[in-house]
Amino acid sequence: MNNQTLGTMIATLRKENNMTQRQLAEKMGVTDKAVSKWERDLSCPDVDSLPRLAEIFGITVDEMLRVKETPAPQPKEDKLGKIMDIALKAIPLAMGVTLVVSSALGSIDMYSGFTMTGIALFCISIKNLENKE
Repeated sequence: MNNQTLGTMIATLRKENNMTQRQLAEKMGVTDKAVSKWERDLSCPDVDSLPRLAEIFGITVDEMLRVKETPAPQPKEDKLGKIMDIALKAIPLAMGVTLVVSSALGSIDMYSGFTMTGIALFCISIKNLENKE
């Protein structure tokens, strides 16, 4: 879980209270540029001004400093892993079909047959190794 920063907490609370940065700045006795810097985490409000800020939002200082947790981004799907999984299943199948058809037509020599069988067995072996992990 990623913690929301104090700046994003101030921005969220300000928006929940339907306030502009200028309105909050006027209530706090600072410039709207200062509020903007707080919200972008370029600076922080003075410690002495935290009680006033919490009062404006109708919460306690503890609540304001206890920043909300936001969910961590979900990992993206492993597209390469899926492609490899499909390939390691499809190649042996394709080699097997090619061997059967070529043998039936009498158009394959012994060395080509052994090569295709070896490739198919290699792919099956890799797939089995993945399944054991």
